[in-house]
Amino acid sequence: MAPAAKTERRKDRRIIVENMRRVLLKEYLMRETRRAGFGGLDIQRTPMGTRVTLLAERPGLVIGRKGASIKGLTEAVEKRFKFDNPQIEVQEVEQPSLNAQIMAEKLSNALERGWHFRRAGHSTVRRIMEAGAKGCLVVIAGKLTGQRHRTEKFKAGHIKYCGEPRNLWMDRGFAVAKLKPGVIGVTVEVMSPNAKLPDDIEVRAAPEVPPPVGEPAEPVDVSLSPEPAALATPVVEGGEEPEPAKKPRAKRGKVAGQRDKKVVKEAKEPQVDVAAEPEGKEDA
Repeated sequence: MAPAAKTERRKDRRIIVENMRRVLLKEYLMRETRRAGFGGLDIQRTPMGTRVTLLAERPGLVIGRKGASIKGLTEAVEKRFKFDNPQIEVQEVEQPSLNAQIMAEKLSNALERGWHFRRAGHSTVRRIMEAGAKGCLVVIAGKLTGQRHRTEKFKAGHIKYCGEPRNLWMDRGFAVAKLKPGVIGVTVEVMSPNAKLPDDIEVRAAPEVPPPVGEPAEPVDVSLSPEPAALATPVVEGGEEPEPAKKPRAKRGKVAGQRDKKVVKEAKEPQVDVAAEPEGKEDA
């Protein structure tokens, strides 16, 4: 086998071993901190060692009295899982109703206490949506009402099943409820309230454009403009518009009146053609 292939195989094996170790650590801490409300785990390798960030609904139960519980967890992580100098940091979950893992654990506990699966599923969905989530999906699978396996889904809001928005904004949690008929699996997926989806469009108002700067307009002679009182149309009670006022006729002088009478009189008299001769007369 070529040296390059051996190196590649060794690298792949190292990645698989590291991921398996992280999964086993998550399952161990989930089991140990179940009463405190396990909300998630983040493992980061630093030059000083391994930093483990644990999210919990009630961090006081994880820390214990005078830090006894967290010291025991730190020693177990170092001995059982071979992490170098682990440092466990506990953080409190701000909104437990928006954490998918916490809600899955609560739903499994409700099923173990005897709640009907349909009542528990609808209650979980309603609680998540009231907390402000954009969408949620609850899947309960197992022997729900008989000896045959069934799957029931409860969903509300907007849900993404694939693509980058699912990886960015969908939080997933899984828990197991152990009942007499068998084991029931509970899966909860919650979309974050801060999710920014690709189809979200924000329409902004157009900016105001200032008028173009040019030569100043010619001044308007205010004296020639009609008075506002003359432009305003008076309104009569009853909603009817008033009739337009008649313009007064201009008075004419005495000489102009006589000239008009003379023109009218000439127009009424018959016109006689002087150039035409009367009939019956011959030239002398």
